Amino acid sequence: MLPLLLACCTTQHADEIKSLTVDELSIPVSRQENREYSYTDKKSGYWYGRTHQDNFDDWFAGWNISMRRIFSDYTLAVDGTPLSRPQADEVTVAPDCLTRRWANATEQLQMVDDKEILSISVTNVTGDSIAISLDEKLLKNATPSGDALCYTPVEADSNIIKIVPRQPQGTSFDGKWLSAPASSQGFLIAYGTETHCDSLIAMFRQQGDKLLAQRKERMNSLLGDNVPLHSNLPELDQSLAWITLTMDQLITRQQGRGIYAGLPWFNSYWGRDMFIAMPGATLVTGQFDCTEEILKDFARLQDCDPESPTYGRIPNLATPDSIIYNTTDGTPRYVIEAEELLQYTGDEQFLKDVYPAIVRSIDQCIAKHIDEKGYLLHADADTWMDVKRNGIPGSPRGNRANDIQYLWYRQLLAGANMATLMDDEAHASKWKTVADTLAMNFEHDYCDKENTLIYDHLNADGTPDLQYRPNQLFCFELIKDDEFKQRVTRHVWDSLVYPWGVASLEQHDPQFHPQHENWSHYHKDDAYHNGTVWLWNNGIAMQRMIEYGQVETAWKLFCNMNRQALHEGAVGSLSENADAHPRQGKKWAGRSGTFLQAWSNSEQLRVWYQCFLGIKPDLMNGVVTVKPCLPAAITSLETSVKIGNGKLIYRYDNGKFDIRLQGVDARLDIILPDGQPTANNPIFDGVDFCQPDTTIDFPCLKQHYQQ
Repeated sequence: MLPLLLACCTTQHADEIKSLTVDELSIPVSRQENREYSYTDKKSGYWYGRTHQDNFDDWFAGWNISMRRIFSDYTLAVDGTPLSRPQADEVTVAPDCLTRRWANATEQLQMVDDKEILSISVTNVTGDSIAISLDEKLLKNATPSGDALCYTPVEADSNIIKIVPRQPQGTSFDGKWLSAPASSQGFLIAYGTETHCDSLIAMFRQQGDKLLAQRKERMNSLLGDNVPLHSNLPELDQSLAWITLTMDQLITRQQGRGIYAGLPWFNSYWGRDMFIAMPGATLVTGQFDCTEEILKDFARLQDCDPESPTYGRIPNLATPDSIIYNTTDGTPRYVIEAEELLQYTGDEQFLKDVYPAIVRSIDQCIAKHIDEKGYLLHADADTWMDVKRNGIPGSPRGNRANDIQYLWYRQLLAGANMATLMDDEAHASKWKTVADTLAMNFEHDYCDKENTLIYDHLNADGTPDLQYRPNQLFCFELIKDDEFKQRVTRHVWDSLVYPWGVASLEQHDPQFHPQHENWSHYHKDDAYHNGTVWLWNNGIAMQRMIEYGQVETAWKLFCNMNRQALHEGAVGSLSENADAHPRQGKKWAGRSGTFLQAWSNSEQLRVWYQCFLGIKPDLMNGVVTVKPCLPAAITSLETSVKIGNGKLIYRYDNGKFDIRLQGVDARLDIILPDGQPTANNPIFDGVDFCQPDTTIDFPCLKQHYQQ
């Protein structure tokens, strides 16, 4: 029986959707958990700490600005007695604020949007004085000046940091502690030239409360105006709100507009990571102006030197110090995301601005980098599996990786579609012809149907690589045999998808390394793409399962990721990696890599909106398609998403849907579930997570791994 479509509501009140606020998202953390947390200023700085650890000594601990470490930590005191973080009575982490409470004081750490200043308030003080002491290992030249204390950051010695009371009060410095009366309400720490620091401090003292309120309102607006969500599952609402906001932390203005790849050490713009992250980071969250700005900024960084071997490429890495073009997949993903932005907005003026970069990116590949079958050629480490150690690729995939061929195919088709919009039929026809040639050859050359394998890559001599990796899930649009694709999906899930994420290599492969960091047995780079779980690959794994009716199985993995965001690791964040096999005595695999990774967070959001909710805009063709694939656990929900200049209202209650466009000039096609008969597909009978086989010996290791 088809679920019913509820009658459309027309009153404005009926369209109001309850969403969680920043204050409601506050998470208490125990001293046993001692969780990581982070904040950014949305410009070029971030703070990284632990909730209950004194003198946090991670390499990137503390305040980092423009890829420079500024200082690592601070300690507070009341009447000369330090406030011990492990002894705090209560610690909570909210998206905008860390709060620690002791019997004699309350501390709050906050950042300000676009300003190089930290606010450390100290209130509810039982005592006469408060004091702050900075860890000096990254600092030099302690210099008292009036009511301030100045330091020079060792890694950014053309600037200073200046510490003052939040409220103008007299201070004293004894060589370690800067002390002030309790009535000063805490401390401010500014960074920059002395003039800039003074300006920031004066501004905050005059309007600090307003600046902090504006920051909170920006976050509340992102949740309430762009992606409100209210369902029968409070943890779903809470986790997606947190993931949205920690993802948004990474959208910054460090070098033009861009998206950090991850914290703590990927605080720079990686083209590949950025365009993988873009759908979940900025498109499903309705931040179209931001998306457009990023794409325009990166078009300006394209390699435009016809004599360069990377002519036409969009940068893989853009830092304040350098531009690097060392990847094949970033450029096709750029073109794909330009088209996807048009699908969400229909803004053809944007297309006119970036179209020359699109033409350059495709034509140079056709001229220099494809073979007679239309395949795009590339170096061994020019894919997302890019690690090198001592110049040697850790997982060589040259010279025709399967996902690169898919991305190249999509780049050609996206380019052809945009060429048609630009009335450039010559390019549209040329690019479509190359895409058709590639598609005609791919299934024959890459698909081993007897062994249910899409070859990971073709070697330079044309022989296929037989390693079992998750990249094959990206290639389905190039294959017509649907039953084969279903069997591949099942096989990948059985062989690579653990409860904690998708492994980069099948565990029975001789090259498999079960844990990312196991230094007594191997270098971590040897494991990075040879067994380590990559959370961003969860997105395509869940997508394929949902497409074949396996919603409940995909939902298990989705919930496991939500659980990580709320209860494990860095508060509100999804990590870059995880081990494939848990450590000895553990039932769950440990996280590794960056504690907050853009494409991990973004793929969780993309799959929620585009796959579970099933929202697919295409304003280039004047249609918005919605194909809900909700799990049984969801019995009611309300949400809305921005599309074009309007939004889509989406409600579900006990089998009945109310889905409407508001202010969007497009046709709405709703494909309602009909019991999902494919859920009983025999290909997927009994499918569940891969289980770690800890009995295997690994001849690639210098010492066999011992569980």
